[in-house]
Amino acid sequence: MPLQAAPTAVPSAKARHDALPGEVVSQIEALAQQLMQRTGVPGVAIAVVHRDQPVLVKGFGVRQIGTPERVDANTLFPLASLSKPITSTVLAGVVGDGRAGWDDPVTTHLPGFRLGPPAIAASVTLRDLLAHRSGLGDHAGDPLEDLGFDRATILERLSLQPLGNRFRATYAYTNFGFTAAAVAVAQQQGSSWEELAAERLYRPLGMDRTSSRHADFRDAPNRVRPHVRRGDRWDVGPDRNADAQSPAGGVSSSAHDLSRWLRLQLAGGRFEGRQLVAATALADTHRPLSVSREASDPSTERSGFYGLGWGVNVSDQGAVQLSHSGAFAMGAATAVYLLPAEGLGVVVLTNAAPVGLAESLALGVLDLIHTGAVQRDYLTLLQPLMVAAMAQAYPEVPIPAQPLPPRALQAYVGSYRNAYVGQAVVSRAGAGLRLQLGPALSPYPLSHVSGDTFRYQPPGENGVGPSAVVFAADPAAGPGAAVSRLRIANLDTEGLGVLQRQ
Repeated sequence: MPLQAAPTAVPSAKARHDALPGEVVSQIEALAQQLMQRTGVPGVAIAVVHRDQPVLVKGFGVRQIGTPERVDANTLFPLASLSKPITSTVLAGVVGDGRAGWDDPVTTHLPGFRLGPPAIAASVTLRDLLAHRSGLGDHAGDPLEDLGFDRATILERLSLQPLGNRFRATYAYTNFGFTAAAVAVAQQQGSSWEELAAERLYRPLGMDRTSSRHADFRDAPNRVRPHVRRGDRWDVGPDRNADAQSPAGGVSSSAHDLSRWLRLQLAGGRFEGRQLVAATALADTHRPLSVSREASDPSTERSGFYGLGWGVNVSDQGAVQLSHSGAFAMGAATAVYLLPAEGLGVVVLTNAAPVGLAESLALGVLDLIHTGAVQRDYLTLLQPLMVAAMAQAYPEVPIPAQPLPPRALQAYVGSYRNAYVGQAVVSRAGAGLRLQLGPALSPYPLSHVSGDTFRYQPPGENGVGPSAVVFAADPAAGPGAAVSRLRIANLDTEGLGVLQRQ
């Protein structure tokens, strides 16, 4: 469940260059430990780069709570949506090589991919998808990933999503729209996305531990485990396999490897004397294209913007600031901030669900470098925003004071289908019902709410709370008609969650 925008720092326009090597480094380390103590987050890694020099690349805490293995500069973390600016760097490399263009229609490279009616489908470009302005609804396709569908199936079913009048008119954060752009370029190059990323960025830059495959992260001996909050403590959570949306959220990396990427970004695509990515193509990723956050009062607030895999904003003192946050509710939170005019960048990685630590530490680093003191209690400011960002995206299920009885349970049993969700099977399970969904028809118990309304717990990253499952008869069939369809609320945010009985 990635975060869409990162807060803005408050530094002055000029860093205190003389303080970077000693005093500020110790202050950054103290701040990291303080924020870990306040939040209980078990493990953190940080990379700070200034004027092509790694100022601090270090790990803190433990890879897994209750075990002694320490986080170090080479410990692997899942990046979640920090994968997006990594991916746009890979694509900038291909564009800079002249092998693709930002304004190439996606159907040129990925012929089976279609969004909207034919006139729009032929016009959707790589730039549109990477800037989240394709017209797809927010997080389109993510619930299908949670059900276990593979990448190809999800990208195909995006064609069923209604675009309305949103194409190039509104911003909506879409992991699978972003993924489609990357996969289109890889397919045009005759490669898989995972191999293209390694060939065009990871290997040339010496990011030897970085991968776009979950198996590489899973099998690495020096890697973190994810942690989720249970009451007032952190527990080890399940591994989040994000291979289906790898370009948008499936990269794993270390503070050491990301310090090299920061240097490349801040040096206009150069690294240790070699131009690895064309400067003009990389600069295109930093240009604002979409309004990602509208100011409620434009006379006193700044709007937020999005480029190609980057949040593009301006600090209080007028400096261009690039940023991106990443988060998995299943146990990861990351953040990156760049001040390109100063050659200054910071990445923070954590092994716990988002509580604001990653952004708070990064923003605190920028303050310390510029002013010698953290200017705000960022953690207190950010925590409500984190709660809101991770909130349930589908309606809650109200429990009536006097629920109505259901029909005889056998009346609901059967197979239901639509083109987007695929098959759903409702069957008896003991004294109740169960719902089976996804390619493996995984089972989920149904609990009765009232009348023809039941509820189930959706799986995966986006399954925050229970979702309604509402059975209904054809309205034209008259009183007493048999159940003919069901609506699954968490799959129906774009009107694609109604399945007809077979």
